[in-house]
Amino acid sequence: MGSEADAAGMTGPLLADAPAKVEAVPPWREQLTARGIVVSAVLGVLFCLVTHKLNLTVGVVPSLNVAAGLLGYCLVRTWTAALGMFGVVSKPFTKQENTVIQTCVVACYGLATSGGFGSYMLAMDQKTYELIGTDYPGNRAIDVKNPSLSWMIGFMFLVSFVGIFSLVALRKVMVIDYKLTYPSGTATAMLINSVHTTTEAELAEKQVSCLGKYLSISFLWNCFKWFFSGVGDSCGFDNFPSLGLAAFKNTFYFDFSPTYIGCGLMCPHIVNCSALIGAIISWGFLWPYISTKAGEWYPSELGSNDFKGLYGYKVFVSISLILGDGIYNLVKIIYSTIKETMNARSNQGRLPLVWVQDGDKIAKLPAEEKLLNEVFVKDNIPPWLAGSAYVGLAAISTAIVPVMFPQLKWYLVLSAYVVAPLVAFCNSYGTGLTNWNLASTYGKIGLFIFASWVGHHGGVIAGLAACGVMMSLVSTAGDLMQDFKTGYLTLSSPRSMFISQLIGTALGCVIAPLTFWLYWVAFDIGNPDGMFKAPYAAIYREISIMGVEGFSMLPQHCLAICSVLFFAAIAINLLRDVTPKCVSKLIPLPMAMAVPFYIGAYFAIDMFVGTIIMFVWERENRKESEDFAGAVASGLICGDGIWSVPSAILSIMKIDPPMCMYIMPSLPYG
Repeated sequence: MGSEADAAGMTGPLLADAPAKVEAVPPWREQLTARGIVVSAVLGVLFCLVTHKLNLTVGVVPSLNVAAGLLGYCLVRTWTAALGMFGVVSKPFTKQENTVIQTCVVACYGLATSGGFGSYMLAMDQKTYELIGTDYPGNRAIDVKNPSLSWMIGFMFLVSFVGIFSLVALRKVMVIDYKLTYPSGTATAMLINSVHTTTEAELAEKQVSCLGKYLSISFLWNCFKWFFSGVGDSCGFDNFPSLGLAAFKNTFYFDFSPTYIGCGLMCPHIVNCSALIGAIISWGFLWPYISTKAGEWYPSELGSNDFKGLYGYKVFVSISLILGDGIYNLVKIIYSTIKETMNARSNQGRLPLVWVQDGDKIAKLPAEEKLLNEVFVKDNIPPWLAGSAYVGLAAISTAIVPVMFPQLKWYLVLSAYVVAPLVAFCNSYGTGLTNWNLASTYGKIGLFIFASWVGHHGGVIAGLAACGVMMSLVSTAGDLMQDFKTGYLTLSSPRSMFISQLIGTALGCVIAPLTFWLYWVAFDIGNPDGMFKAPYAAIYREISIMGVEGFSMLPQHCLAICSVLFFAAIAINLLRDVTPKCVSKLIPLPMAMAVPFYIGAYFAIDMFVGTIIMFVWERENRKESEDFAGAVASGLICGDGIWSVPSAILSIMKIDPPMCMYIMPSLPYG
């Protein structure tokens, strides 16, 4: 699982941790265990909480696949050790079972991202409608659907399983024939292989201990911060003007967030630096300049969250950068896919789907790779089953989704399911090459198209619901292929992983809405001045309105600024592709730059602190940083996520922090 802010610097298939000798592989049924499902459910709750926290605050979620593999190992080891104290002998914990647990967890928490709880679902609600403005062109009161557990859980079950069956028949093509890297999946496999070898057992214990240490530190730090956070959103360490009051007014401050520091440790340096560059350009120069045009470009008496004023520029400029980056990468990936497919056809005389390697080529393969290939194709998932399931589930969804969203007619849902497999293939192929999951970009493009198609009579809600259908399918297919890569490198049965994906998706359809509801009930979700801004809710609704109304409702000069930055995003990406690697690695990523344009600079500063720590750590002791950075980052992020549960309970019980720490300018004497 990865968001658009997750990039990778890994290339080529990595088989370094593949088995060096033939080893016993347990049957696929033994790889699925009751304890594995229980552990997956526990971790699913934790990771959904973390994902919702990130989605509702900054909208950026790093890949947590490695963390899922490590925490799965940690919990099962703790489980077996606890039972051993009472004389209960447990089944051996294999790397295949570890992989199946990781797959289940990723499937579960993946729905917290693709389910739209911080984007298209919230874009439908009353609060987002009022935030944009009741008199805003195209923003109609009739285009509102507030969150409720019943329809959210139902919608998740309707759209989440279809994507699992869309590309399963192409798993051999993607993993064996194309040898796509899937960096997150490969990194997870390397971790799982390492902790399940006797030579790395000591390292694994140290990683688990390190994770527990930083998880505890993160949890206790959040507990300490709570005592000073007072009532409202202006107190505490989260609003500490660490860089001065003037910088604080432009969102330049360090907010002591373990989650964002952990993300900085986990994300590549270029992602963190790009976010900081975007923060400096937007909050250091662009927004202060546009603010000086109040009364000239837009009415000066508008509120800070009025879309006819500065707030509108923030939203639409962010959208232009995101779309410019997404469309470039979409075209690039489609071109690469077509080129590779044509090359395969010319070399083999047929499509890769029926690619059969001859005996000589198989004989020349290394023994390790032959074993990996044999295990991966052994427990086949019949193509007829996948095809029949896709058609059947798509038919059910086509019939029922229009009942939940009357604005989205059945033929619109059907057209989405006709196009979706092609889009899912492009996304999965691109993820395998770059580790960038562009599901949300495809969702935004689909949102705009369907909103334009329906028009003024329900186009806003229809576009958002169609976005949910597309995004869920495309994201799920990409996640599954990442997990297949992990399974391939850990000698795990595709059949056990496929079933684990189904179980994880079923768990996610319940856990993701329930954990979101905890935030929804306990906190002020969608308040642009609060902690849980849900930044993408307004962006998605604006894209939908733009699809219906066109560009006439943009503030003055906003279209020109958006156009410049849209083409700048394309030009920057092109520059990254045509320059030598030593130069391109220093060119910022437009997608990462776009996020602080809307949210603020504070999270970019936190992530940059993480990247500085990582940079120094790599210089001082690269081996140690490679071994323990993932554990430290996972501990910081998960400790923050665990704290959200008692924090939400305290909020629901109306228990306020006892103190408010607030910094204000000193008053002159006399």
